[in-house]
Formats: sequence, C-alpha cells, structure tokens
Amino acid sequence: MMTQPQNEPPSKVDAFIENVRKLLIPSGATAGVAGAFWSLFGAAESDFSKALVSVSIGFALSIGSYLLGPIANSTKRRAKHAGEKFDQVTEQVIAAATGFEEKYLCCQASDCESVRAEGMRQQEGIFEPLLKDVFVELQIDGSTRLPGFQADVLTRQTLGKRSLEGRLRQTIWDFLAVSRREKAYRQLAILAWGGYGKTTLLKHVAYRYGMGDLPEGVPKLVPVLVVLRKYREVWTKGSLPDLAEFIVQHHIKSLPEAHRLQPVPPNWAQSLLQKGRALVMFDGFDEVPRAERPVVAKWINEQMRAYQRSVFVVTSRPKAYKEQDFSERLMMSTPMWVQPFDDGQRRRFVESWYLAQETLKARRDTPEVRKVAAAGSRDLLQQIEAKLELKDLAKNPLLLNMIATFHRLYPGAALPKRRVDLYGEICDLQLKARPRDRRLETVLLSFNPQPVLEEIAFGMMQRTLKRIDKKLLVQEIAKVLVAQDETVDAAELLHDVVLISELMVEQEDEYEFAHLSFQEYLASSYVAAQPDDREWLLYEQFTNDWWKATILLYAGKTKKPSRLIRQAMQQGNDDLAYACWQQTTKRVDEGLQAELIELKTVLERVKHARYADLERYLKNGEWEQADEETHRLMITEVGKEEGEFFSREDLLNFPGDPLKTIDSLWVKHSSGKFGFSVQKKIYMACGGLPDGKYDEQAWNKFCETSGWRSNGHWVSVRFDASSPKGHLPFSKKTGWISLLSHPVL
Repeated sequence: MMTQPQNEPPSKVDAFIENVRKLLIPSGATAGVAGAFWSLFGAAESDFSKALVSVSIGFALSIGSYLLGPIANSTKRRAKHAGEKFDQVTEQVIAAATGFEEKYLCCQASDCESVRAEGMRQQEGIFEPLLKDVFVELQIDGSTRLPGFQADVLTRQTLGKRSLEGRLRQTIWDFLAVSRREKAYRQLAILAWGGYGKTTLLKHVAYRYGMGDLPEGVPKLVPVLVVLRKYREVWTKGSLPDLAEFIVQHHIKSLPEAHRLQPVPPNWAQSLLQKGRALVMFDGFDEVPRAERPVVAKWINEQMRAYQRSVFVVTSRPKAYKEQDFSERLMMSTPMWVQPFDDGQRRRFVESWYLAQETLKARRDTPEVRKVAAAGSRDLLQQIEAKLELKDLAKNPLLLNMIATFHRLYPGAALPKRRVDLYGEICDLQLKARPRDRRLETVLLSFNPQPVLEEIAFGMMQRTLKRIDKKLLVQEIAKVLVAQDETVDAAELLHDVVLISELMVEQEDEYEFAHLSFQEYLASSYVAAQPDDREWLLYEQFTNDWWKATILLYAGKTKKPSRLIRQAMQQGNDDLAYACWQQTTKRVDEGLQAELIELKTVLERVKHARYADLERYLKNGEWEQADEETHRLMITEVGKEEGEFFSREDLLNFPGDPLKTIDSLWVKHSSGKFGFSVQKKIYMACGGLPDGKYDEQAWNKFCETSGWRSNGHWVSVRFDASSPKGHLPFSKKTGWISLLSHPVL
C-alpha cells in the first residue's frame, strides 16, 4: 500500500477530503449513516482508492442531495460565520465523479485562483486576494476590425446589453456565447496596452471554466491557458509540436500538482481539440521576442486551421499584433479592444479590493470589518474623483491597483496626481521607505540604488529586452557600480532588489522588471538625469513604438519640454509631439518666461500641423477621408489607438479646444451643413437630453433626420455634399450622444 511521503504537504484533494469528512458527519440520527459511509475512507490511501471513493461520493450526492443538502448548507453557514472559507477549486473534485478531466480542471483553476498585480507584489500590510473576490468584468469592444484583416463580424446589436447611454456593454462571455454558431468568434484577438488586465481576464475565464461557474448560455469548454513567454525553448526549436502534443508535454506539466494528472488518457487532448471542446488561450503575444513572433504566429495559425471547431483567444499589445508582415501575421477572425475602467468599474474594484484586504487582515468577515473597509474605499474614491488626473490614471486597472496599494500603505497621505509621479513614489517606497521603516539590514540603504536600476533599464530598452540572463545582469550591474565608484557587491544588490524592493523578479535563470512600465519609467529617469545634450538618445527612437511610453514619461520629467517637442515635429511626428505636450502642460516652471514663450510658439505650430490634414481634406471635399481623420484626431486626443472606440466619459470630458477646432473646420468648409455643433442643434430639436443621457426616441429621430437611418434601419453613409444636414461627421457610429451634450458646442 502506497502512502504519502511525510515531507510532501497534503494536496488540495487530500485536504478537501478531510474537510468534507468533518462537514458531513453531523450529530443526531444521521450520524451513524454518515459514519458508516465515511468508513470507506479508512483504506483510501492510494490514488485509485480515493478516486473510487470520490466516485461513490459523487453518486451519493447526486441521488441524496435532498438529505445531505440542508446539513451541508447549515454547516457551510456555520463555517462562514467562523471565518473559514471553502476551497472551491477542490470542491469540484468531489462534486463530480473524479476522472482525469475533472482533475485537470481543478489544477487549471487552481493555477488561476489568486491575483497578483504586476509591480506591487505581496508585502507587509498588503495581502494577495483571491481573483474571484476582486475581479471586475472588463468591457470589450468587438465592433471593429483592424485594416487589412478579413473578419466575419456580426452586428453590434447581436451581442451584449445596452447601457443607459445606449452603448453596448460587451464582455468576453458575450463572444464565447455565440462561438458555437458563429465561426468568427472562435478566433479572438484581445488587444490593449500594458496594465489593462489582459492576463487577469484570461485567468478569470480559466478559473470560472475550471470551476464550472459559467454565465447562462456560455458553452461548456475545457480551458487551456498558455503564457507564451514561458515557452521560449519550444519556439526556438526547429520543429514545433502539434497543439495536442504541446498541451500534454508542456502545458499540463506546468500546472500545480501536475504529478497527479499522470498518466494522461490516450488522445485526450487530440479529441478535445477535434470535437471543439477546447478553449485555448495564448497570453502575451507581444511578450514573445520580435524575432520569434513570425514562428509563433505561423504555429498558432496552423493550430487554428487544424482545430477549427475549438475556440482560440490571443492577447497582445496592439503594435506587436499589427506590425507583422502579412505572410507572418496572426490571422485572428475578430480583433477587439479592452476598454478602460469606467466610474462603475473603478468603484467596484476599490470596494472589493479594500474589503478583501480587511477581511484577510482580520481573518473574519464581520460588520465591523466591513465598516473599516467601506471607510478606506470611500476615502480613496473621493480622492480619485476630486482630481481629473487621478481619474485618468484609474482607468488603467494596474495603475488603479497601485493607487489603492499606495493609499493603504500611507493612510491620510495625498495621492500622486500623475503617472510619472506615481511611479516615482512607488520606486522610492520600495527602494528606500519600506526597507527603512521595517529596519531591514540591506544594501539598498547603504547607498542610492535607483541610478543603477535606471542605467540597467535603459540598457535593456536599447537592446529591446524584457528579460535578461542572470549572469549577464550581474556583470552589467557590476560595470555600473564601478562607473559610479560604488563598492557594493553586484550579486548582493540584485538579491536585495528582487527580494526586498521587488522591482525586479526572477523567472528561472532570467530577470525582468516587475512590470514593463517600471523599466520604461526608470529608463526615462536615466535620460532625465543626464546632461541636456544626452536627450538626443531619444530622438532616434521617435518612430519606434517600443520607446513611446519611455519618451512620454521623459516628457513628464524634463523641465525643458519644448526642445523635445520641436525635435518630434522636425521629424514629422506631430502626434508624438502633441502627446508629449499633453504630458508637460502642468509641469513647466512658470518662472521660465523665455521657455514658456518658446513653448507657446512651438505648441501653436503643433496645433497647426495636427489639423493640417483634416483642413486639406475638407477644402478638397474629400468627406470620407475627413471623417476618418476626425476619428483619428479625436481617439488619439483621449490617449487611445486608432481602431479603438470612445467611452461615455471620453466624450463627456473631451478637451474643449480641440473639439472646437475640429468642429469649426467642418462648419467652415461645409458652409454650415456639417459639424458637431450642427448635429447638436438637430439632436436637441429632436428632444435630446442636455446632460448626455440616452433617450432612445430622441436618438432614433435624430438618426432619421440626419440620414443615418431610414424606416428604422441603418443605411450606408453618404460621403458627399448632397447628404442631409448633420449627416457628417459620422466616424464609425462611436456614440455621439454624450458628445452632443458637450458645453463647448
């Protein structure tokens, strides 16, 4: 008889069996029956015996739930009152006859049950909550496709639910719900920049599938969550495995307690994929080194062709997804964008995050604990709401997590307003304040380590590296220390940076910054700390998207932004120049009169150049090009990418001066026929509400009057001067209702 080794901790399955044994042995008349039933476990030492007993339990519960249900529910209530939580992942093992697939689902869900915010790892005073306790559903816009991509896209009306403003609220579950009948939704590309929750979304999906906790109408699939950057040794091999072989040889072995998943039943993965029962999620295409992306893209395309009945999801930053040559490009049917957090999502996250922190700290969920959590979340939300800059930062889930963490660590302190200040506060917190406050004996307190990390980050940016080999990293740190005349040991410094500051993390034999944003911030700080003539290091990177965030962060740090903006314009990068200006408008020292005068002159040139194409199109009567340029100007104005759509908040808070400029150009060159202000007059005459709220009757009447709809149906847009008054700009139906209430129109 095999027994569990003494040095091996109890598995989740073993621990859960013991919990259920205690749970199901009640007092009173049923105790004898339950005791006899549980005597089966006396010899259940082997995996086979445990599986056999689990099958018996599943069968018994399925036919006797009316008897045991009230007992179990009563016991659950008592357990909850005592502050104990059930392990929901392992509960599924008992809830069904235990076979390989059930064990696999348990392990896949277990791998995704915790949430760890990149950049703010677990530390004293901050607890790591369960994903289910703090996750807020992300809104996804799938109503567009990128230029050059073939897509069989359904109309927006078939998916999601409408908000009060008339916009569709779509989540990943809406698209999965129609994947069985619509092939286009079996190949989804989820696009967003860093920190918008792409990875967390896939973990949430894998967890809920593993738990069998699915929204109504969503097909039952078996999740396979693959983090692409973890398998570089696979992509660099000459011959890549079939997806079924990859799942068995690599993915399953990476899961927690994977040793309990052996042996895999023959052809399980192959059958899963061929029958369309698999949900294969590839996370982080952008994190695959650029040289290896064509190989990975080709392999994914081949797997999607081979297993067309299964559902595939890929996440990526937009640039990495779009920049491949056509022959080497990921051919996903439906690209979609993750939308920034709105006010409701921000509130739900902050409230659930604070509640999770307080209950984990107190180890109980009581009215008193909830009161403390509510007070903390209320103060944080009030601070965010009071500052427009903080509201903008809080649209990014990662930054909102960082803001919440900072708020909890420094109760009563004012929050940093800007992204660059927030990163600066976090670096100071991790490298100095917390080690000092905790009185740690660390090399971090013997000198200033941040300049070392800044130079390392800058070097990694120059080499386009997100990860660096340990031996090479130690050598680079040693070189920097010698150049800075520091006598600190390089290996010891790296050790403390990882274990104490947690600004860098170890991944096997490689190291990376806890989040790419920190690498970008530290690289920008390195350039800002150099003599002025070193700014040219960024000039040659103006067209390189890899450097965009670093350049913008630098624009927020430098005291002389006009030179950077001027250089961007001279290279023809007007949009970048404009974005840099947006980072600096509240940063310039008002005492530098000459600099301010020069900056004003430069900004006037930026403004003129920014709207030059729109004015040319309008003068020439090129209405469709003018419509597309209007959308491009406006979407980049709110910090989004071409192809994304506006939120209600984007339009309600749209900057007044750019809106007036765009509108005036339309009105001028159409002789008063087209423009947002023209549309607003028509909308209000149709009974539109002045506060931007959605009124279906008024909106439908406006659409009929402006020629967007006819007899209750959408019609093709007419890009010519004979179109009805107010017909343009149309700009892809991005929801002008909120915009038409803007006070500047």
